[in-house]
Amino acid sequence: MTTWLGGIIVAMTRVGMLAGMGLLALMAGLVVLQVLARNFADTGLPWADELARFSCIGLVYIAVPALAGRKIMVSVTILPDALPQAARRWMRLIADLATLCFSGLLLWGFAEFLPKAGKFLTPAMRLPNWVYYSLALAGSIMLALVVLYRVFRAFGGIDPTDDLGGAGEDPTVPSS
Repeated sequence: MTTWLGGIIVAMTRVGMLAGMGLLALMAGLVVLQVLARNFADTGLPWADELARFSCIGLVYIAVPALAGRKIMVSVTILPDALPQAARRWMRLIADLATLCFSGLLLWGFAEFLPKAGKFLTPAMRLPNWVYYSLALAGSIMLALVVLYRVFRAFGGIDPTDDLGGAGEDPTVPSS
């Protein structure tokens, strides 16, 4: 059963995954363009390198909230798998609280960094740094919201992956 808030978070992470796929395609296309430009036109494309880096940073930060919500990030589960269900739930809650603290530190870092460095321009594309790091900031906010939702669900005694889909599940597709 999906709650209205779970539906919003699922939609938010789905948009993040779609944006991540677009950024991955853009990054791959830019790398190919750079190789072609260097090998056939004997010229470098600094703007393409910078845009590929922007795509890579954005891809990581935008895709992580969807992975965290579904618990399909890289994890070592040998110990939790050997424990009883109650201990497993506590370990999941502790991991979610640690992730929440991490996303809080990320947001605090952005709050300290962007006002100072945001006014400077990137070298090739001449973008303000706040634009360059905007996807990382958006992904950090999304990660905090997803994990906060998971923590509240866990404190309510509900499996936090029910709304957000388990490992490899798509919560918007009805199960058969």
